[in-house]
Amino acid sequence: MAADSEPESEVFEITDFTTASEWERFISKVEEVLNDWKLIGNSLGKPLEKGIFTSGIWEEKSDEISFADFKFSITHHFLVQESSDKEGKEEVLEDAIPQSMQDLLCMNNDFPPRAHCLVRWYGLREFVVIAPAANNDAVLSESKCNLLLSSVSIALGNTGCQVPLFVQIHHRWRRMYVGECQGPGVRTDFEMVHLRKVPNQYTHLSGLLDIFKSKIGCPLTPLPPVSIAIRFTYVLQDWLQYFWPQQPPGDFVTEFFKICRRKESTDEILGRSTFEEEGRETVDITHALSKLTEPAPVPIHKLSVTNMVHSAKKKIRKHRGVEESPLNNDVLNAILLFLFPDAACDKPLDGFTSTGNNNPSIDNEEYNLYNQFKSAPSDSLTYKLALCLCMINFYHGGVKGVAHLWQEFVLEMRFRWENNFLIPGLANGVPDLRCCLLHQKLQMLNCCIERKRARDEGRKSTLSDFASSTSAGDFGKAGDSGQDHLKETDKEKGEVGKSWDSWSDSEEEYFECLSDTEELKGNGQESGKKGGAKELSCLKPEGRLHQHGKLTLLHTGEPLYIPITQEPAPMTEDLLEEQSEVLAKLGTSAEGAHLRARMQSACLLSDMESFKAANPGCFLEDFVRWYSPRDYVEEEVVDEKGNVILKGELSARMKIPSNMWVEAWETAKPVPARRQRRLFDDTREAEKVLHYLAVQKPADLARHLLPCVIHAAVLKVKEEETLENISSVKKIIKQIISHSSKVLRFPNPEDKKLEEIIHQITNVEATIARARSLKAKFGTEKCEQEEQREDLERFVSCLLEQPEVSVIGAGRGHAGSIIHKLFVNAQRAASMAPVEEELKRTSSSEERRQNSGSDFPAPAGRELILRTTVPRPAPYSKALPQRMYSVLTKEDFRLAGAFSADTSFF
Repeated sequence: MAADSEPESEVFEITDFTTASEWERFISKVEEVLNDWKLIGNSLGKPLEKGIFTSGIWEEKSDEISFADFKFSITHHFLVQESSDKEGKEEVLEDAIPQSMQDLLCMNNDFPPRAHCLVRWYGLREFVVIAPAANNDAVLSESKCNLLLSSVSIALGNTGCQVPLFVQIHHRWRRMYVGECQGPGVRTDFEMVHLRKVPNQYTHLSGLLDIFKSKIGCPLTPLPPVSIAIRFTYVLQDWLQYFWPQQPPGDFVTEFFKICRRKESTDEILGRSTFEEEGRETVDITHALSKLTEPAPVPIHKLSVTNMVHSAKKKIRKHRGVEESPLNNDVLNAILLFLFPDAACDKPLDGFTSTGNNNPSIDNEEYNLYNQFKSAPSDSLTYKLALCLCMINFYHGGVKGVAHLWQEFVLEMRFRWENNFLIPGLANGVPDLRCCLLHQKLQMLNCCIERKRARDEGRKSTLSDFASSTSAGDFGKAGDSGQDHLKETDKEKGEVGKSWDSWSDSEEEYFECLSDTEELKGNGQESGKKGGAKELSCLKPEGRLHQHGKLTLLHTGEPLYIPITQEPAPMTEDLLEEQSEVLAKLGTSAEGAHLRARMQSACLLSDMESFKAANPGCFLEDFVRWYSPRDYVEEEVVDEKGNVILKGELSARMKIPSNMWVEAWETAKPVPARRQRRLFDDTREAEKVLHYLAVQKPADLARHLLPCVIHAAVLKVKEEETLENISSVKKIIKQIISHSSKVLRFPNPEDKKLEEIIHQITNVEATIARARSLKAKFGTEKCEQEEQREDLERFVSCLLEQPEVSVIGAGRGHAGSIIHKLFVNAQRAASMAPVEEELKRTSSSEERRQNSGSDFPAPAGRELILRTTVPRPAPYSKALPQRMYSVLTKEDFRLAGAFSADTSFF
């Protein structure tokens, strides 16, 4: 009953006051980062050495925090220094003010040329900055600024961190910071003012002193002394009395790179109307290739592609007119003669031709840069073409001039192909895959010309032999006697030389004097299909190169002869990539693998047929012993009579069922290389190359040749640097080479990375030009006294290597007197300007008055640092450092103050 009489329990609404707000979470994250970075407590470092802010190493570490959904980056900036001895400092640490407050008064590093802006304004060696993470974000409202500043104050108080903590406010470009530093019983507030124009009352020192005094509000009378550091910046812009030769700037490369972004084709740039003209000639041009296949009563050479192209060329020039051509004839002829020096000779040169005597040797590191840049050798035609196009683009018509020269270049390639003239400036042999694709294409065309020349020269020699053999005999039997003579000649020569009909211009047609069926019957190839070694041994050997040492055929005992074989087809990297794609698309099925193997064994089959023709009665084992000795295993065995003999057999991989070597051997016929289907159809490949060149747009051409242009630019700056011997430039050039080798090695590099390389080269050129300019202005070469000359050279070298250099002896020193004269001459030149311009140059009457009575112009910038130590806020408070920095320019006014106060006694 007692329980029933008790009043009912009341229901209370419980409020959880432990739930953290976004503001508290933000403060907690700041404290967590400060603890992780171990920025708790006071750690006094060594006194700052003079110039350490510039010469020392600065490091930083960053993290990301957020206030609700607004992200901030928090960064710790600090000067790397050796830790000082901590012995005997534990007692001092309790009463010592924070290190940053002490640094406010240090005068050893005023106005550092290279440092964070907060270092320049406040002289700090260590600080933390909280800034919006995104470049576009900004803290603009006053309430948000105050909220962040209060968060910083609470975080510093909770953690005991004595490193100054700043918050970046307003837009990033304004570089506005507010911050705070806390210590035991002391606090420093970092405040800032930034204006576009300087208020009139603050353009002089007295006005700035008034601001400083009012801010510190010192209760003492008289005010303790204020130390002042002043820096004036004078700019010397007029160098009218000096002139020095300027090498071609990086603008050449920059302008050439712009072509890469063009979309027009060569025809569109030069004008489509150049190919549009009514009449019969138009039909001849557009149907040049088809006319070659049509029956015509005139000789075939009169309808060759070369004649058609050259008639088109004449027609284009006639239609366009000389004055309308992007390149005039003199410039064009000079360039073509530079590219093709053999054109000036009576007889074109054969093979590789060098372009000058000053080229680096083949083993030189500079010469082999093309391997790293994937460009072309510095004495090659491709390299020279890149230089010519670069110069034409800059001086002679821009992209139109580039298109014009490229059109002429393609016509020259066509002319050389059809007239069997080798292209100069290209190394002999197969395309070099270490070079750019365009260089590989030109090498491929040269390979085609070489093959075609070999075929045509063989035809001429054979026809001359045929004519001499028929001149004394009966004309009616000329055919038979000529055929017999051809066979005898081949026998006598041992088939070392290839005849003119070794490979035809078509894959399917043959031009042997005897028909294929007659020769096959004569050689017994029909019975050779079914018969064994006896029938095969009856064949007449053909296509022998020379005897192979002591090897003999296993079954017949005849000497084994090495056959004349077809050379493998040269390939450019795009063809190799295309072939690999085709092979990859065949898949992993048995049928696909078999087809892939057959495609890859074309060269093997050709060599087998040549071997069979040279060695009648041979077997697969004989071929393997020559072609792949490792696949023929020999071992010593004892026969029935007890004699030790060598017994050989094919390797295990050769005995695998359906082995491709076995299949190829069974299908191979004894056909010498000169009558085989060509592995390399030079006619088709040459036409493919010529078509590839013809369809290249100027943008494609620029992409191909840009590695060569960068290669040339690097070689140029290396050459110029050796004359000046600037150590910093040497390091930068090494960095450029390393960077370029990584970027240019891969196809289609990003434009941004290419722009970075060009920008680096431009900076190097500017440094070299600056070195020559300074040497000319200070007259280092004209100085007669050795000691003065060495001092000037050292001074100029320091100007290039260091951000700021002290002038020894000031105005009385040799360098100082030269600088004074430079300013005097500049002032005289400025005083000769019209009055209106003079009024525009000087913004105030004070500046005009200063200019009229001084050898130096009005300073472009004035910087002042005011320092003192006073008790704040009361007379009995602890004396603490106070500092204010100000900078005044025509378009900028900034005050950055650090004001300390005693928080224990006030």
